[in-house]
Amino acid sequence: MSVEFLSLDNIQEIAHQYGYWAVFIGIALENTGIPIPGETITIVGGFLAGSQELDYWLVLGTAIAGAVIGDNFGYWIGRFGGWEFLVKVGSLFKISPRQLEDVKEQFSKNAARAVFFGRFVALLRIFAGPMAGIAQMPYSQFLLCNLGGATVWASIMVTLSFFVGRIVPLHQLINWMAQFSVLALILVLGWVGVTIWLESRKPRLEGKE
Repeated sequence: MSVEFLSLDNIQEIAHQYGYWAVFIGIALENTGIPIPGETITIVGGFLAGSQELDYWLVLGTAIAGAVIGDNFGYWIGRFGGWEFLVKVGSLFKISPRQLEDVKEQFSKNAARAVFFGRFVALLRIFAGPMAGIAQMPYSQFLLCNLGGATVWASIMVTLSFFVGRIVPLHQLINWMAQFSVLALILVLGWVGVTIWLESRKPRLEGKE
């Protein structure tokens, strides 16, 4: 889900060295669309706050700011040139523009929920911002959902790692959160797949009638 050279030991070393900047830049880059472990960096930041190496409120504030700003960059990247790039990438994996249009349409119908809750889902946290731009989601709506989702997500991640990190090893806490994110991704993909399949069958069923 993220670049492999950033192991937990690497992330902890970066967080120790750069503190709040590591949290801010890490989650900002991930939300822009770059696959680095921003969630893990945020959890490490909350863990360090729990051990009184960092301040809880500053970690929370930088996590929210990084998530909001990163998603905004991702939105505008997606809005200007994102669709053309997606079609080129899709062609490499034998995905037709028509299939991508179906995905885009499904995202458009659920854009508000995707942006708000996307941070809790593996991969969607990375692509929700750019996809919102590609789907031409109204910016005012995106901004509201982005800010609300960032606040809820960061509050849960930082608070959970702040308190639970005192009684559970850091690597275990990160594993639990990663498993939850993957499970959420599987459920989302299943729901989208079933929805697209049902809609593809509508013309056939209507034709039989």
